[in-house]
Amino acid sequence: MSPEICDYENSPWRTEFWRGRDYEDRAERIALSNMLPMRGARLCEIGAGFGRLADFYKGYERVILIDYAVSMLREAREKIGDDPRFAFAAADVYNLPLAANSLDTAVTVRVLHHLTDVPRAFAEIARAVRPQGTYLTEFANKRNLKSLLRYALMRRPPNPFAREPYEFVKLNFDFHPRYIDDNLRAVDFALQERRAVSIFRIAALKHIVPAQILATLDGFLQSPTAGLQISPSIFVRAKSQKAGLPRLNTALWRCPACGSVDITENASALDCRKCQRKYPIVDGIIDFKSQL
Repeated sequence: MSPEICDYENSPWRTEFWRGRDYEDRAERIALSNMLPMRGARLCEIGAGFGRLADFYKGYERVILIDYAVSMLREAREKIGDDPRFAFAAADVYNLPLAANSLDTAVTVRVLHHLTDVPRAFAEIARAVRPQGTYLTEFANKRNLKSLLRYALMRRPPNPFAREPYEFVKLNFDFHPRYIDDNLRAVDFALQERRAVSIFRIAALKHIVPAQILATLDGFLQSPTAGLQISPSIFVRAKSQKAGLPRLNTALWRCPACGSVDITENASALDCRKCQRKYPIVDGIIDFKSQL
């Protein structure tokens, strides 16, 4: 049984949440520009939403944008247009429709904080990334400076030193850096680099200082302060150390129902030849949550 999923179907995420968050967007882009391998055969962003970060993936021959919400993928497709390099798929992070070793690079940004079962999600991502491939992720940091001060002065929860995730509202979690590190290593990812991001995420400060200036300062400090692990957001780049040659699987899709990669594609659906399931393609979006 799949864990509960935070579903953004028909959510005004782009127009409402990102209003007033220009600084955070710029700071995250700085981190990505420094950490993401710029070229490769296949990249998948899981939890891609409305395609906010799609412009970073121009160096890849094939880009797969996955999100649980079809409405978000429609926005992404409208933003990107008919670029044939891009594929759009509605799917579950806990049961990815991707063949084993089918990706050079996987990306999750602003996704982990909605996951009730991070180890299970990491295991799926590790399965899809080829040996020596890259996983770039971001998480909300439980032991950020504000939480450390609040706990030290007032003993207000959560305890920033406790390893377990903290659910501050339903399906919204903060994580201890060690928890993330340990679970990445458990599925054979070796940590390569960390960056502290959104260091100046203070509402009053954002009202006073222009977003571009704050983001520039953030960019200068992301690498030097990463070891302190006190920023609200932390980016991590890891490399797959699983056994096997660093070779990309020619198959891309995997049936989430039976696990077969014996799949054919036509204009209207993906067909699994093993279990006979058909996954509809509507407006260029493959819906692995539905069947014809």
